[in-house]
Amino acid sequence: MKIIKIIAVLALFLIALALGSQNQEIVTFNYLLAKGEFHLSTLLGVVFVVGFGIAWVIFASVQFKTQLQVRRLKKKLKKYEPAEAEQPAKPAVEKQA
Repeated sequence: MKIIKIIAVLALFLIALALGSQNQEIVTFNYLLAKGEFHLSTLLGVVFVVGFGIAWVIFASVQFKTQLQVRRLKKKLKKYEPAEAEQPAKPAVEKQA
């Protein structure tokens, strides 16, 4: 499964590279504080990499939080398992008619 993910990411990068190489026009890009002229291919590449980086950080943080929660729950489970094993089973109470 891991190899499929790596191939998919490489394919996306190659597609971005192919699209970027076909777009060599100079465009004016107005960003928050200034304005600049860039090759369209450079602008596409930078935006693609920044978006990929932001998505990676978001999903990595979610994965990290999930792993921490799993560790905490496993510790709780280990804490309660021995206590339950040591207690004798309670006999069933029979009803008197």
